Amino acid sequence: MRRIYEFVEKLFDDVPETERSEQVKEEIMQDMEEKVYDLMHEGKSQEDAINKVIIEFGDFDEIKEELKIGGSKKLGFAKLNLGFSIWGAILIIALMVFINFYYTPKIIWFVYPTFVVLWWPLSMFYYLHRKKEELK
Repeated sequence: MRRIYEFVEKLFDDVPETERSEQVKEEIMQDMEEKVYDLMHEGKSQEDAINKVIIEFGDFDEIKEELKIGGSKKLGFAKLNLGFSIWGAILIIALMVFINFYYTPKIIWFVYPTFVVLWWPLSMFYYLHRKKEELK
């Protein structure tokens, strides 16, 4: 059975270590072990059963890409949210500056809504940072 563990570990060498990848790894190991035991109950030797299971495993590239893409999609959406929030905040602040200087140029009040609006990109930055930490 050690060969199966080594085989699966080798498959997951370049996959980022996440909770999801660990679950998939455990499922693959369990399925392969069950198949080896089934083949042994059918009369094959342990060596032949392990070889057959490893040969019949199939294409791992699709699973690998899915595990890699899953994390990068989440990170991509977090980056998009950050960019959107930065541009949105800039536009809102520019509107407040315009309204302030157009209607009440003697009183500078645009600073107060600016502090409120800046929380939006700041929260998106921390969301992106948290997603990056989760994917490590």
